Amino acid sequence: MTAITDDENEAGDRWDDGLIARRAGGRDDSGLRDEETREGTEEEVGEEHVPIGGAYVGPLRVRLDALRELIGLSRTRLDGQTLAEAGRVLDEAAARQRLSSRHTVVAIAGATGSGKSTLFNALAQVPISETGLRRPTTTGPIACTWSEGAAGLLDRLAIPPRLRRRPLAGGAEELSGLVLVDLPDHDSALVRHREQVDRVLALVDAVIWVVDPEKYADAALHERYLRPLAGHAEITFVVLNQVDRLPGEAADQVLDDLRRLLDEDGMALGEHGEPGATVLPLSALTGEGVAELREMIGTFVQERTAPARRLSADVEAAAAKLRAVYVADGRTGLSERSREDFAARLAEAIGAKAAGETAEREWRRNAGRACGTPWLRLWRWYEGTRTPGSGTPEAAEPVEEELTARQRVEQAVRTVADEAAAGLPAPWAQAVREAAVRGAEGLPEALDELATREAAATSGRPLRPKWWPAAVLAQASMTLLQIYGGLWLVGQIIGVLEPGLLTPAMLMLAGIVGGPLVEWGSGAAVRGPARRYGQDAERRLREAAAGCGRARVLDPIAGELMRYREVREQYSTVSSGKAGAAVAVPGGGSGGGPGGGSVWLQR
Repeated sequence: MTAITDDENEAGDRWDDGLIARRAGGRDDSGLRDEETREGTEEEVGEEHVPIGGAYVGPLRVRLDALRELIGLSRTRLDGQTLAEAGRVLDEAAARQRLSSRHTVVAIAGATGSGKSTLFNALAQVPISETGLRRPTTTGPIACTWSEGAAGLLDRLAIPPRLRRRPLAGGAEELSGLVLVDLPDHDSALVRHREQVDRVLALVDAVIWVVDPEKYADAALHERYLRPLAGHAEITFVVLNQVDRLPGEAADQVLDDLRRLLDEDGMALGEHGEPGATVLPLSALTGEGVAELREMIGTFVQERTAPARRLSADVEAAAAKLRAVYVADGRTGLSERSREDFAARLAEAIGAKAAGETAEREWRRNAGRACGTPWLRLWRWYEGTRTPGSGTPEAAEPVEEELTARQRVEQAVRTVADEAAAGLPAPWAQAVREAAVRGAEGLPEALDELATREAAATSGRPLRPKWWPAAVLAQASMTLLQIYGGLWLVGQIIGVLEPGLLTPAMLMLAGIVGGPLVEWGSGAAVRGPARRYGQDAERRLREAAAGCGRARVLDPIAGELMRYREVREQYSTVSSGKAGAAVAVPGGGSGGGPGGGSVWLQR
């Protein structure tokens, strides 16, 4: 883009160029030239040090705060490239806030030969931007400001002082606060021109797209700019230039087709029913429709809402790009059934049921030893001494059982992690699985230690029922009767005692019959206590395994789900502009602590 020459500035007598003003300051010219010098300096230097920006308020402030919090919570879970656009929006919001809130920056963009520069000059009512047959005519952004204090905005756009214009007398009152920027062609063959267009379009408050009857349907315009910027329809003007070249009803037909294309692009109406892009026909060459556009721009500028509306659209666009990494596909979280299944798998891996059965058998064995006949215990001891070392072949079994138990633990962790990650966006699902894997490190060893401690606690002398001493005394009495009756009979046989077989025989028979009866009765009575003892041992082991699994696996999973809940709430606020828009919370562990509750998160 080129600017007008020094001669043109002097001839126009209405426009001030910063570079010319500085040159004029070195000469002792007329009072008018001194006025130009002072005015140019005030715009480019003095205003840079004066904070004239305004604070964001209302829903926009809420959304920006939520976006900042969202990025902070997500840095450890999402890569920098994913968060780059959201970070850029925050940076641009902060930069725009520090600059003038009294100005509205409007860019004029279009394709080669669309008449951008002609429209720019028509709106400015003075030839500023060069026009002609040579393409491209505009080689860099040119700015025209209707009021002071826009130097910071122009510095942000990287527009050099030599390409800045403003009226000496202040310009039209209805355009006060307008900063109009003429851009190079968006379809220029020069890459640097296209880069300039993209850079400035990302910073301005509004855009006027100039199309002509030949290129209004150009795919480059619709696919590269209008369609991606559909969310910015409220701050977009689309003007059909050169309508003076269309005969009869052709202008209306082209305008209708342009509106159809804009509707397909999503520019005709906002996503939530808000007004879409402003569309109107005009001829920058003849002036037809220019006054109407000028009036629209004046009203638009005086509202002083364009910067906030542009920023809201940027936040909305950033939120749309982040939707895939924050919005869950359906419900997420761990149900009570999933937690119970996880605890059951750990209990199975640790052998809780087998430990309970072992404890029950041990309790019954102890009862049998205490209440059984001494002759039966003697026989069992004798059988045991006949086959010493009979249990040694089983020594290899614990190794195989340990491997199987470890595999069961790993499978239980994978299953609960997959259930917790189901439906979550990919980064958060991966974070849940990683938390489960980290927690599972050392879990088999911890469970083995629990089993060892529980076995040691169970091996102690258990509590005996109140009838146990009576049964032991009865069994001892039956044994004494057998011994006493037997000795009596032996004494009669050897002649030491007087003959009389009935009494000693009855005593001996009572002992022989009574001993097994006491043992049988004790065995029947001991089943209930033994079963409860085994169930208590199994329950303690299950609770210990569940507690270990909860602390090592479920609680870390719950922490990740809680973090996702926080970012999901912030994302909902960013998307809707309402604080606390998210109403559901993902669960994680069990109970009421960090892993407690079966609560669902919905879209």
